[in-house]
Amino acid sequence: MIELPVISEESTRRKKPDWLRVKLPVGKEYAKVRKLVDQHKLHTICESGNCPNMGECWGAGTATFMILGNVCTRSCSFCAVATGRPPEYDQDEPRRVAEAIKLMGVKHAVLTSVNRDELKDRGAEIWYQTVVKTKELSPETTIETLIPDVKSNWEALYKMISGGQEVVSHNMETVESLYRRVRPQAKYQRSLEQIKLTKEYGKRTKTGIMLGLGENEEEVYKTMDDLVAHGCDILTLGQYLQPTKMHIEVAEFIHPDLFAKYREEGLKRGLKYVESGPLVRSSYHAERHVNV
Repeated sequence: MIELPVISEESTRRKKPDWLRVKLPVGKEYAKVRKLVDQHKLHTICESGNCPNMGECWGAGTATFMILGNVCTRSCSFCAVATGRPPEYDQDEPRRVAEAIKLMGVKHAVLTSVNRDELKDRGAEIWYQTVVKTKELSPETTIETLIPDVKSNWEALYKMISGGQEVVSHNMETVESLYRRVRPQAKYQRSLEQIKLTKEYGKRTKTGIMLGLGENEEEVYKTMDDLVAHGCDILTLGQYLQPTKMHIEVAEFIHPDLFAKYREEGLKRGLKYVESGPLVRSSYHAERHVNV
């Protein structure tokens, strides 16, 4: 994930139910964030991932910043972020992101990135510097980092998570049986191991799963159990929405009642916090996850 996309009206083969309708982004705070993002030449997953909550979050003066460019080395079948050979990254990006966060006055910042598999350190140094500089300029701001799969480069992982952020998230995206189709360059067990090592490092851990890709209830419960066994604290569950006709199709629109059931089950199984709903995305209400 890295974050979930919104469905395209041109490519939809299923009519969206009423509970997936969202408001268009408007308002003074939205315009303010829009201006800051443009002025500082920043990438946000809100835009690159076509997030349906952009209006709500930006209207509240918050945004999820995407560092290390907006071109990903992975080709996940669900994601709206561009795939290809990324350009050279901007080493001044940590300063620009930190200054924007300060100007926005956000109390809780979320940082994410594309996968940069071509880099020896997977972009870990930029991750580290961005968190450190943000803390220097905005010491009262809490930070969540939504980090990519490091392909078992644990040295890179430890560098990424050592900057002082309060929450470290790494998205599982889906259940194990769908990995080859949904995340062909990732491995289910490897992502679980990354979460486990992050927890052992002493961080509050978080992950997200998309629903409606063809999974069944038992597979969702098994994934919850696996996450608890590997030290995951927080889980977000949201509806997958097809970004274009070139991406994997929606298998099912999950009813809000089932999302509510999943939340209850997750808490029963040992997760400390579960954010579950059709429009929930990885960074949705992220400020609530700092002290659980």
